Amino acid sequence: MDVKFIQDDPLFYEQELVKQYETLTGRTLYPADPERLILNLQTYALALINNNINYTGRQNLLAYASGQFLDALAELYNIKRLPAQPAKTILRFSIDEPLGFDVVIPAGTRVSAGEIVFKTTEEAKIQTGKTYVDIPAECEISGSIGNGFSIGQINQLLDPLPYITKVENITMSMYAVDAEDDERFRERIRLSIERFSNAGSREAYIYHTKTAHQLIDDVEVYSPNPGVVKVLFLLQDGELPNTEMIDLVKKYLSDEKVRPLTDQVIVSAPQTVSYAINLEYYIHRKDEAKVSYIQQNIEKAIQDFILWTGSKIGRDILPEELVKRVKEAGAYRVRVISPVYTQISIEQVAKGIIERIQYGGLVND
Repeated sequence: MDVKFIQDDPLFYEQELVKQYETLTGRTLYPADPERLILNLQTYALALINNNINYTGRQNLLAYASGQFLDALAELYNIKRLPAQPAKTILRFSIDEPLGFDVVIPAGTRVSAGEIVFKTTEEAKIQTGKTYVDIPAECEISGSIGNGFSIGQINQLLDPLPYITKVENITMSMYAVDAEDDERFRERIRLSIERFSNAGSREAYIYHTKTAHQLIDDVEVYSPNPGVVKVLFLLQDGELPNTEMIDLVKKYLSDEKVRPLTDQVIVSAPQTVSYAINLEYYIHRKDEAKVSYIQQNIEKAIQDFILWTGSKIGRDILPEELVKRVKEAGAYRVRVISPVYTQISIEQVAKGIIERIQYGGLVND
């Protein structure tokens, strides 16, 4: 239930206004009396004003603040919302045949995929005797619009260069994000209190890791040995971080204002534990008219289970959770052949695939 600083129920004010009117005038006020129109208008105005008072009050509380109000509240904690980030990729610039001199590609060289433009982030050279060079590039526009261009799609050179005959991306464009949303920002604000610890608390490391990039969704921190801190993390939807993202977090956590001097910080992706889903399910005969709909729900429930297990480090593989989800989707009876219960350690994450989903038909009680 939302926190209320003042009563905002219109019925309460309507009753109070009628009661006071009857006390002052000494007569009963009936629903059809014209005076009720004036009192109803006053009730409406009071409800609007008090709703605004409650809204304003809640915007001063971390649990309820949103948008610019959450940004202003975060200033008390000296942290800011993470801005949108541009998509990144690797561009390969090629020439037809080796030359006897270096071919320079300046930083900021633009290459497009339709209306979306990427530019190189550093100067590079196709060295003497070579025919290509690979250069990191990022989208000119921050935000998720730059994600998802497959290999070879970014290939239109906008800044013509001597000798260059071909350019294309050799990796999919990825890691772009929009500005940090309210819920993630709110979580970081709560965790930010821990950053004042001079002992390197677990929550402080989680806060700093999530601050490195807003794609980081789940973080696990523990100390396998005295003086050693191990940080493992996953990206949104359980995606495993690549070397570039791991290096980004490692660099961020190595800052002298972040890492306690005596800590040796090890950053890595969790180890994966693979499992396959093989199950058989039956639908009750009373639901015969909804078989197709139920089957679609069951397929989604199984995919959601795979995402659920794979988006949290250390989450066990629970067949009973799978059965629960499939039955909630409409199955009457479920027989799970695999997976079996598997305990996942603090350094692991479970990653599942669908091996076989068999519909066994309609059954009675």
